[in-house]
Amino acid sequence: MNLNNMFKSALAVLVMGSIISACQKLDRPVLGDYPQDTNVPGGPLKFYAAFDGTTSNPLMNAVDSIKAAFPASNPLTAIAGISGKAVQGDGVKMIKYAGGNDFISTASSFSISFWEKRNGAPQGNASFAFHFASSNGYWTGGSAMFCLFDWGTVNDSAIIKVDVIDKGVNDNWFQWVKNSTTDDQRVYKIMDNNWHHIVFVYDATTSAMTLYVDGSANKNKQVWGTHGAANMDDTKITGLDIGGCRNIPNMGWGQSWDGGIDQFRLYSKVLSAAEVNALYTGKQ
Repeated sequence: MNLNNMFKSALAVLVMGSIISACQKLDRPVLGDYPQDTNVPGGPLKFYAAFDGTTSNPLMNAVDSIKAAFPASNPLTAIAGISGKAVQGDGVKMIKYAGGNDFISTASSFSISFWEKRNGAPQGNASFAFHFASSNGYWTGGSAMFCLFDWGTVNDSAIIKVDVIDKGVNDNWFQWVKNSTTDDQRVYKIMDNNWHHIVFVYDATTSAMTLYVDGSANKNKQVWGTHGAANMDDTKITGLDIGGCRNIPNMGWGQSWDGGIDQFRLYSKVLSAAEVNALYTGKQ
């Protein structure tokens, strides 16, 4: 090797050594010292909208964190939430998504979790918290599932109803209502202008739905006979509405949500009582 080539080789070694040394001086997180997704790809959390964005773009502020899916529209106002930001409904508008990712297709059993804040029970019209739109021809104008809070005689109470429709367009109303003078299943003190945590857990093994409010299970379980798996039709889903129901004009009754909604989650599994309580205590 001549002197010129030896010089070039030595220079290359010095340059490489300098680069490596410089890289080693860069700040970098210690292993594990970085945000990690506790829901592994393909995990049970299928859809999650925290509404925590602080940008001037309302679509970015309502993005689904699981598939980075933006809503088609978000006309709701940003407000302070139970954790970070939330959205405020006005009784007319709603956030519209293309769907809930693969929630419907995987939700044999399922759990739906969100926080709500409303000043007084709905009066005159039921108020929709969420709705899965469908082309299945159901009488609502097409639905696979929806949740509404109905009016009660006590201003801080609410009648809560969840309607689930399967592939055969067979449905079941899971309802916490006033059945009689001795059987009052209405949920009290959740329409008092404070944030409250709501979780619906459907277990296919028992065909039963449990309602959790602020981390505690309501004693009145609602059962869908021996139906088993929810068996909703993913092929006919046309959208997911948060804070409303796009088919309200077809029904002639009901209204969109006119309170706050925060931390909306869809799981394709039965959340345990401990998992529900962790969401509540963690303000998630």
